Amino acid sequence: MSLPDRAAGLPGLPKDGNGPVFAEPWQAQAFALAVELSRRGAFTWTEWADMLAAVLREATARGAPDDGSRYYEHWLVALERLCLAKGLTDLGTLDGRTDAWEAAYRRTPHGKPVELQAGDSAST
Repeated sequence: MSLPDRAAGLPGLPKDGNGPVFAEPWQAQAFALAVELSRRGAFTWTEWADMLAAVLREATARGAPDDGSRYYEHWLVALERLCLAKGLTDLGTLDGRTDAWEAAYRRTPHGKPVELQAGDSAST
């Protein structure tokens, strides 16, 4: 199944006539990571779609707005959960990566790209 065919079945995916649209670079990266992990057999596209749908239902149940503005945040939650469930990472590694990116964000001047440095725990 092609990417456009797979993406067509995803609930709430922000898209235009050419396919998915992204407001921030990290959204495109999270999208590409999910697609590539599925392509490599880490999980099936059905498993991915089911996890994303579950996360979206949880958000709706919490009263989160269904206006698409937080779609890729939900996408990231689904990706993290599926990677944990499949043993692709563990909570300690995931937390370490999150902490490293938060530290990198805090030290980055406004308007500059956020990058991990050699000393960051997530880059080793």
